[in-house]
Amino acid sequence: MAKLRTPREAWVEAGLRALAAGGPDAVRIEALAAGLGVSKGGFYWHFKDRAALLEEMLDSWEQVGTDAVIERVESEPRAPQERLRLLFELAPAAAADFTVELAIRDWSRRDDAVAARLARIDARRLAFVQGLFGEFCASERDAEARSMLAYSLLVGSYFIVAAQDGRSRGEVVQRAFDRLLDEPWS
Repeated sequence: MAKLRTPREAWVEAGLRALAAGGPDAVRIEALAAGLGVSKGGFYWHFKDRAALLEEMLDSWEQVGTDAVIERVESEPRAPQERLRLLFELAPAAAADFTVELAIRDWSRRDDAVAARLARIDARRLAFVQGLFGEFCASERDAEARSMLAYSLLVGSYFIVAAQDGRSRGEVVQRAFDRLLDEPWS
């Protein structure tokens, strides 16, 4: 009977869980192998070294949280406001556990390569959101402002833990986002 290998994706997912739980230092081959119930030798079947795993983890995070979301929103034949609503629904779901996004943002403060990659991804995300707002906003400056506010709302709202007078965080964030879609602004 042939021995089954642990799939490459399982190592990446385990690495992302470790990153979310303890940052990049928590992504250790021995610990991942133990968590997967396999020997660390299987790791080297898929990856040259830990750095290769870390790179693939970032690739996976970018694909799920950026590429797939943009592709889905672009594929919808809807008005720009409706595509923005879809984007706002998909983005948190794509990063189902936002702790990975937060861990990568924290990691970027100590690693120049991760910081450069995050800057590129943020720029791409912002440009996409600005393009959607630009389809119905009266000016480029208005689209730029709304896109920055929307993106800040998506990312920054996870840092706010204040109570909202009986409304859920999700309700307040949705209300703020709806306000960004209001026309016109003065």
